[in-house]
Amino acid sequence: MNPFRSNVLAESSSQHMKPPVDTKDRILDVAEQIFAEKGYSATSMRTITTRANVNLAAVNYHFGSKAQLYQAVFQRRVAPMNKQRIEMLDAMEKKAAGQPLPLEAILRSFIEPALRASLNPKQGGTNFIQLLGRTHAEPGPEVHDFLPLLYEKVKDRYRTALAKTLPDLSQEELSWRVHFVIGTIAFTLAGTDALEMIESCRYCDPADIEGIIQRLLPFLVGGLSAPAAIKLTSI
Repeated sequence: MNPFRSNVLAESSSQHMKPPVDTKDRILDVAEQIFAEKGYSATSMRTITTRANVNLAAVNYHFGSKAQLYQAVFQRRVAPMNKQRIEMLDAMEKKAAGQPLPLEAILRSFIEPALRASLNPKQGGTNFIQLLGRTHAEPGPEVHDFLPLLYEKVKDRYRTALAKTLPDLSQEELSWRVHFVIGTIAFTLAGTDALEMIESCRYCDPADIEGIIQRLLPFLVGGLSAPAAIKLTSI
């Protein structure tokens, strides 16, 4: 049985005894930091247990396996982030009373919760945002099953809102553009590491969240609202 899919939305049955919260949170915090630094494959359970000052039995008791621990790190952060996105979208759609939403507003409601979380240690801060950026930019088999499930409701809601706002785009064209949008956001979430690779961005400040949003939104709006792509034929 796949270790991710069976536990995305439910706690492992081994957790019914309600283990101490402080130990569990410490393991999650340490795992989040190390996964962000090294990625899933390069992170060993020994590294996590040593830095968290716990034994392997404690990790197995709380989470069952490295794969389930990785999943728990994401679920702890993504669930409230997506809840905020849905709440923002709900509020806008209620106010719009059935009319299409402004494209910039849709994008802001999707981007802002993630970027704001980067300033809040209680939401993971830079550690989780770095991990999120790494995961989108360097996906591996360990995320293929469970991560899409965490985003399923958000994906459906935002795709519906975008299709209503951009009715001239075919499903195929919209899918490609959303793909490019996610790629751009993932690179942005990669933060300092990505900026340091680009000499022209040596003056960019990855901590300037509102500045990032103000620069990112026109770029994404322009791409999403551009005329439909023309299919090229071979000469």
